[in-house]
Amino acid sequence: MGLVAAFLDGDRHSIAAYGQSDSPGNRPLDGDTVFEIGSITKVFTALLFADMVLRGELAPDDPAAKYLPASVRMPDFEGAPITLIDLATYTSGLPRMPSNFAPKDWSNPYIDYTPERLYDYLSNHKLAHKPGKHYEYANLGFGLLGHILELRAGKSYEELVVSRICAPLGMEDTRITLSSSMQRRLARGHSATLAPVANWDYSAFAGAGAFRSTANDLMKFLRICMNPAEGPLASALQMTLSERRPMMEERDVALGWFISSQFGDEVIWKSGGTGGYAAFIGYSTKTWRNCIVLSNAADYDPNIALGTHLINAAYPLAKIRREVPVDPAVLATYAGRYELTPDFVLTARADGGRLFVQWTGQEELEAFAESETDFFSRVGNAQITFARSGGGMVSSLVLHQNGKDLPGRRLP
Repeated sequence: MGLVAAFLDGDRHSIAAYGQSDSPGNRPLDGDTVFEIGSITKVFTALLFADMVLRGELAPDDPAAKYLPASVRMPDFEGAPITLIDLATYTSGLPRMPSNFAPKDWSNPYIDYTPERLYDYLSNHKLAHKPGKHYEYANLGFGLLGHILELRAGKSYEELVVSRICAPLGMEDTRITLSSSMQRRLARGHSATLAPVANWDYSAFAGAGAFRSTANDLMKFLRICMNPAEGPLASALQMTLSERRPMMEERDVALGWFISSQFGDEVIWKSGGTGGYAAFIGYSTKTWRNCIVLSNAADYDPNIALGTHLINAAYPLAKIRREVPVDPAVLATYAGRYELTPDFVLTARADGGRLFVQWTGQEELEAFAESETDFFSRVGNAQITFARSGGGMVSSLVLHQNGKDLPGRRLP
């Protein structure tokens, strides 16, 4: 794997690279190496939305249903509709992912999720939360927003972002569809276990995570983000930070962005990840320290930790977790189903000297042992501790994630 980090200091910028691109010919990593940037795409979607609002093409409080085909029965909550600003601020009331998301190929999971499947889901979904009142990470919401913007403009999502954001900023290496030059400079993606993986392609969800870019191109974007009073898109960029809604303690969301308020600082940032890449962009509004970190491995949480630490050293670096061997016979005792909530079951499966876990509605992942009872995931910051009853049988587990400990009893 490899990392490229970029920093702005006034009119100067610097690039640091480590590791390998694993591209054909193993081209050295540099500021022009192409990476998938995943959910940093959401910032482009939010900025495009702001630009269209300022052009009078739509309004923030427009119901999303206004721009969808009449055949789509958009869900509401006791008559309260989902608005465009709700979609842009992660507060639509929709879940992170639709329940009918069932890829034929998990190595490229979004390519077959079409607008027709999106419409079918929306027409049959019931909201559990009032729009505007509840934060939930929003691949579904931003995929829908990007789709609405292209319907309104009569152009593809990529055409809109390129013409209204990339072209004015001179970002020639930020695209969904790779040019031959970008293809030659594309770093090969790797899973969290450093196995080479396929690139991801998108259909209806392009607005959630489809773009690829380089450190040099993202530096052009970061420069205007840090000083939106100058240059093209200034008013739209200011609008993306004008509406803020609570996410969790000491963290808010804006349009596309996350805002962390810790250690006497305010950090505006966004991360992104696909099956083989992790990305981070951010800056401090107090010190103006900033960075971009691009990785060709799916090390999402360590990448975020590194990015925030480089902006403000008070943010801790990720803990380095070391794998240890465990007797296959011990691993076999953990196989089973564990109920964490009535709708959330973790299934553990042993395969020789390896343990695999799968959460309801998610892809199976490998769990790596830190000890005989403690395991960790390399995809997301999650750990599992298994517990035995007085008779020595494995009776329960605890899922440690996002600062919470969620117990789960073993099902018969």
